Amino acid sequence: MTQYLLYEQDAHVVTLTLNDPERHNPLTGSSLLDELLAALQRIEADRSVRVVILTGKGASFSAGGNVKAMLRQASGEVDAMQVRQEYRSGIQRLPLALFNLEVPVIAAINGHAIGAGLDLSCMCDMRIAVDSAKFAESFVKVGIVAGDGGAWLLPRIIGLSRAAELSFTGRSIDARQALEWNLVSQVVPAAELMPAARKLAEEIAANPPHAVRLTKRLIREGMTTRLDTLLEMAAMYQAVSHQTADHREAVMAFIEKRKPDFSR
Repeated sequence: MTQYLLYEQDAHVVTLTLNDPERHNPLTGSSLLDELLAALQRIEADRSVRVVILTGKGASFSAGGNVKAMLRQASGEVDAMQVRQEYRSGIQRLPLALFNLEVPVIAAINGHAIGAGLDLSCMCDMRIAVDSAKFAESFVKVGIVAGDGGAWLLPRIIGLSRAAELSFTGRSIDARQALEWNLVSQVVPAAELMPAARKLAEEIAANPPHAVRLTKRLIREGMTTRLDTLLEMAAMYQAVSHQTADHREAVMAFIEKRKPDFSR
């Protein structure tokens, strides 16, 4: 039974809820990371899941790392090479797991997303935020760097100059500015957050699941791959897609002017 993560599935949509509201859902200092990684592995293996919504319980989406737990590294109790290995075998598994997950992930940002909490939202494919949310790439404020991939993720979402501004100052921005900077695609009142995320999830889930999964893979690979390489991948994915029952159903439904049925 999970303690710090809630896993709920309704039809083809899974909602994952960070469940440590008293501490503002930190990603470290608890079993949350392992629970989240296990949930992503479960989702990857479950073909009935077509979309994931990731949100937090309480006033914050995630406050990032547990600052009190950082005292262990700062005290000299462990050497630098051990700390390096703990990052590699710990938090750094999360961006890789979310990057490689073929199911689209919507971050429903219910409150502040700070440090690793902001980076967690950037690991997702889409972001919707409440109008009271705050965002900060605040690692410099505690004398460290983004050890979870934020320096790779954030510039690709909001651009190099703005990512540098947030990272070098550590200051926070509000939801309005996050929308202007394309950090989030929607800003809604708190009562509308989960309905908005659910509406988007259902719109995605209504499409042929293989096409959505392969489209996500192409988009992700396109972040680092040469055009000719991506075109070759696209040709192969297209060849596979043309042979699926879902493609045939989509084409016939279009011709017959009816709603397609992609049920498994």
